Amino acid sequence: MNNLPTVRASDWLNKVPEVTLSFWIIKIMSTTVGETGADFLAVNAGFGQGLTRTVMGALLAVALFTHLRTRRYTPWIYWLTVVLVSVVGTQITDLLTDGLGVSLYISTSAFAVALAAIFFVWYRVERTLSIHDIVTRRRELFYWSAILCTFALGTAAGDLATEALGLGFTWGAVAFGALISITYAAWRMGGNAVLTFWIGYILTRPFGAALGDLLTQAKTYGGLGMGAMWTSALFLSVIVMLVAVAQIGMNAGRSAQAAE
Repeated sequence: MNNLPTVRASDWLNKVPEVTLSFWIIKIMSTTVGETGADFLAVNAGFGQGLTRTVMGALLAVALFTHLRTRRYTPWIYWLTVVLVSVVGTQITDLLTDGLGVSLYISTSAFAVALAAIFFVWYRVERTLSIHDIVTRRRELFYWSAILCTFALGTAAGDLATEALGLGFTWGAVAFGALISITYAAWRMGGNAVLTFWIGYILTRPFGAALGDLLTQAKTYGGLGMGAMWTSALFLSVIVMLVAVAQIGMNAGRSAQAAE
């Protein structure tokens, strides 16, 4: 990180997209791709868990480094980083659960404590947790640390609900979807925007994980049997389309500003 160019705070623009319907659609689909994509690469493609973790971790490092070098929000770089964070976050939880035998109760609690610690330090240092003020590199690092932790926490919480607590994929998706709806309603009724955003952001991960399992798992296991490959391809196609629209719109806006 020491090789990153030094810029003044006044040179930065906010590095996070506006929170719109498109934002939430891409976010939820990214969480599902994190679940289905990791399974496809490790199992269906035959890469194995070790190689998949290594390759995805390296790609995430490259994407995050590229994002940190920019001075403004660039849709394709930002969302590529989110998708890779989703995959890596899933793999972290899977490593603890399947590889090291850590209980989902313990991993969920540990990630919750870690996320709370990140938010505590972030707020103590910056006095804000708003994503509308990601205008310095330090805030970016806090932000991406929190994002990675939310994905790992969401994976563990989703698996805890659907597997350990026995909700199953369908009821797991319904339960987390209901919690997201309640959070949205609280925001609409005047709830704190920063708090409700982060609660919603955390909840979309287990919702996406449950949705991914529901779509990919065989019907004998309570799923719809679409398979990891087709589900990942479908959701990635939608993500690419939405990000392309955002990127084209941003490029057009910058061109118009330059012409003026």
